[in-house]
Parts: sequence; C-alpha cells; structure tokens
Amino acid sequence: MEDGCGREINYLRISVTERCNQHCVYCMPAVPKGRPCEGMPAEDIIEVVQQAVPLGFTKFRLTGGEPLMRPDILRICEGIAETDGVQELTMTTNAQKLGEMAADLKHAGLQRVNISLDTLDSKKYRRISGGNIREVLQGMEAAYRSGLTPIKINAVLLGGINDDEIYKMVELTRSCPLELRFIELMPIGPAAHFPKSRFLPCSAVLDAVQDLIPVSGGETEGVARMYQLPGGKGKVGLISPLSCEFCDRCNRIRLTADGCLKPCLHSNEEIRLRGLRGQQLQWALKLAIAHKPERHGELDAQHPSPAARAMNQIGG
Repeated sequence: MEDGCGREINYLRISVTERCNQHCVYCMPAVPKGRPCEGMPAEDIIEVVQQAVPLGFTKFRLTGGEPLMRPDILRICEGIAETDGVQELTMTTNAQKLGEMAADLKHAGLQRVNISLDTLDSKKYRRISGGNIREVLQGMEAAYRSGLTPIKINAVLLGGINDDEIYKMVELTRSCPLELRFIELMPIGPAAHFPKSRFLPCSAVLDAVQDLIPVSGGETEGVARMYQLPGGKGKVGLISPLSCEFCDRCNRIRLTADGCLKPCLHSNEEIRLRGLRGQQLQWALKLAIAHKPERHGELDAQHPSPAARAMNQIGG
C-alpha cells in the first residue's frame, strides 16, 4: 500500500517487549518511567500481521527491548511464519540468549537475525551495555549453525567510545560473509542528552577505511548505503538518519510493545490499536500509512527527536 508520498509501505517492525537483559547507555533511561510493558499477547500480535498482509505488508521484524525475553517468542514466530503472504521474518537481538535458542527459532520460522554489537572489546562492551560479549559471540556462532543467515551486525557509532575500532570491525567483512551496518547515533531517549562529540556521521567510516568501495555503483539495501572491501566476503552498510536522511526510501511503520502504531520513528504521533480486531485493525494500519510524514524533522545534538519514548519502548 502506498502512502501519501508514493512510497510502498511493506515493512512492519513489531516490538514484543520493552524489557531487556542489557542496559545500553543510548537506549534505555537510567531510571525507567513506570513498569516496562510486557507486550501484547501473542495471538494479538499474530492477528496484526494477518491483517497487515492484505494491505501489502510482506516484511516483519521482531524487536524490543530484547525479544528473546518473551517466554512465548517461539509461538509468535510460528504464528507469523505460518501466515500466508509473509515473505520475510527477522529479528533484532542482543544475542545474549541466542546461543540456547537459535535452533528453536529457526524451526519456528525465523529466517535471520540482526545482532547488536557496538564494539569488539569486552570491557567496552560491558561499559556500553552491561552485558557479556562472550555470550554474543556464542549466539552468533549458534545462529550460523542454525541457518539464521545472512547475519547482520548493527553497530551504533559512538564518538570517543568505539570510533577507534571502525577499521578493526570492517576487517571482519574481509573473511566473513556478514553485513556490518554502522548506524549514526540518534538523539532520542537518553542519547538526546549526550554531548555533541558522541554524534559521528557515517562518513567517519569512509575516512577510517578508505579502500571501501560502493557496491554496484552505490547500491542501497533498505535504508543502508552498501560498500565492500576489495575481495571481501561480506559487506558494510552505512545508515545515516542524521547526516544523510533516507526518508524518501523509508518503507516501514512500527508497532510498539504496548500496542501503538508509529507512522514515523521520530514523531510523537501514535495510533492505538490494542483491542482492535479484523477490519478495525486494517483501518488502523491504513491510517498509520496515510499519516506517515514525508520526512522527519531536523535531528542532531541540538535538535533531539520529538518522539516521546526511549528506543527500548519504540523498538529498534
């Protein structure tokens, strides 16, 4: 289904919980407001997907918080994967629980994973997220073994924290067939109060690794501009919501864990659908598409996102 700007909206990102077993400094507030939302019931999430498919939605991503915190996550995957018309079912995870769950997730219909990994240094990783990088690497290995591929690694650029690792991280793609995606830090939630020095443009990656070459003359994959090392087995994607906004290519809307549709990540407009069924659900989805703005407002260290939630509440 097209929005008012002629963009084909076929991608729904579904946050299944606000809860997380990590506490990334740019994602979750140090002092959460209220009790984290457990998420909509599994059958309600599945019904949203069933009503979205007739409108042209084919791609679905499960996010959070940490989606593997949901005890019924396998049921959610099964229900979505069994829905006729679903072409792509993926998940963004911190991989802390992926090692023990990868095979079951694949069996339930999940196709691949994006793994959040902002650093290769174990001390920095604990500083950023509070987690254990060894568990992430074990989860990544389990995902490969289970066929949850191709794996994508999401790395948020953090000036003064991980910018000295850009070259080292890009080198992973020389021998590994993975996609490493550098994402500009967005001024939303706790990050809205970060100093200006924390916000790096994706051009810093090209400055640090000057032998990266555009894939197929500047190919884009979704919102990422794609590059590759000469002879590299993997790819490098640059996602630039601040320095080079991609609103004209945005094909998604979001469903928050507490059951609100967000036409745009960087907007405080939300359409509540919890409790709706059948045609009412379809109407809410159509309304969200119709209300999708042409572009978000100015975003930088001096202009934080007007979204009234932190990222763990919206879904990454």
